[in-house]
Amino acid sequence: MPRFITRRAVVVLASLVLVALLGLWGASRFNVNPTHAPGEVIDRFEGVPVYFNGAINHVDGRSLAPDGYNIGLRWQCVEFVKRYYYERHQHRMPEARGHAKAFFDAAVADGALNTARNLVQHRNGGASGPAVGDIVVFAPWLFNPYGHVAIVSRVDADAVEIVQQNPGPFGTSRERVPLATSDGRTQLGTGRVLGWLRLPAAAAASFPKL
Repeated sequence: MPRFITRRAVVVLASLVLVALLGLWGASRFNVNPTHAPGEVIDRFEGVPVYFNGAINHVDGRSLAPDGYNIGLRWQCVEFVKRYYYERHQHRMPEARGHAKAFFDAAVADGALNTARNLVQHRNGGASGPAVGDIVVFAPWLFNPYGHVAIVSRVDADAVEIVQQNPGPFGTSRERVPLATSDGRTQLGTGRVLGWLRLPAAAAASFPKL
């Protein structure tokens, strides 16, 4: 061990790392935000409520449509996205289950139909930019192996606003993600954004704008 690194410093550093990991573990399983309770409406987009979930791994049963269609686990990010598409567009996904990361299929070409979701899939960095109502798919990361999904609520020249459910106990339901266009290619945020899904043109045209 180098002379300038004492045993005590190593113990302190290891203790801090352990405390941080325990904090992240606790925050993923228990609601540490006393200002909101799981199941509380904290936002709405086009009339569809966004619910507070608290701990990111918290689940409050399963949402089902009257016809039995599986909407998702309350109040996870997938549940909001599928509920929005079901209530706003009467859209049922052929593949009714799966984590957020499963919404993006790497085998589907840019601009082609993702048959599991019955939505057109666009890759981040491709020719088509995101539009209001699209589903943005985020890749898994170190503390979230399931990925994340959200809905585009606004598009500006340099950023996209997303509306989301279950961003964490202190996360916000709205978030701005940087947007850049160069040489006919659109880049949204970082490499964590895999792409976005959109209703086929014919289906989208049948629903009025709100």
